[in-house]
Amino acid sequence: MKFRPCIDLHDGVVKQIVGGSLTDTAIPDTNFVAEKPPAWFAELYRRDTLTGGHIIKLGAGNDTAAKEALAAWPGGMQLGGGVNAENAASWIEAGASHVIVTSAVFKDGEIDMESLRKIVDAVGAERLVLDLSCRRKADDYYIVTDRWQKFTKVVVNSSILQELSAFCAEFLIHAVDVEGKCRGVERELVARLGRLSPIPATYAGGISCREDIHLIEELGGGRLDYTVGSALDIFGGSGLHYSEVAASSR
Repeated sequence: MKFRPCIDLHDGVVKQIVGGSLTDTAIPDTNFVAEKPPAWFAELYRRDTLTGGHIIKLGAGNDTAAKEALAAWPGGMQLGGGVNAENAASWIEAGASHVIVTSAVFKDGEIDMESLRKIVDAVGAERLVLDLSCRRKADDYYIVTDRWQKFTKVVVNSSILQELSAFCAEFLIHAVDVEGKCRGVERELVARLGRLSPIPATYAGGISCREDIHLIEELGGGRLDYTVGSALDIFGGSGLHYSEVAASSR
């Protein structure tokens, strides 16, 4: 289990936003707005050799900032947000190690296998990460799209994880209902992913302190990586020191 760092971009700036509050019209609930540019964070992760982190473009107006961050560490970070079959290869050329995809694959509530195959043709399954970020509804976790506002009909279960694992290298899963709230992890989801994911998977959402990280390791059987945002001191948090988390992953 290792720490995967993140750079979340909104309006060209590094921010930490509460999951589920980002829409096309309303101002999102924001925990942190960085004064430092995106490239500063990428250089920090490069210095500490933290591989496999991700840059996520939250809406329009983030391409320039994303390219600056990728240029600060070519091949060191993944890139997600608005990725599709037409532009996926260009983000690999810009320095992304992998592209992360959600909405281009999950359309009208279903898995669009044609779109998925086109993206695989464009960059290869070894360069693709599928974002299976989800929200709880009744007794299950459903993949959500379009800034985590739209529920699909796709449940995060064994059969879906097995099916999709043939088309990608990794899964990235935000527990949207707890994302950015620093109130603890989604225990059932962590246990499910640790038990069922056939390929590497990274969990995000709700981590507030060292105990939450230990809980992910325990419930996930040591099979999940994790990412932390708002709880880290570099993002204005007080629950975790970046230097300690980074050191634990070396």
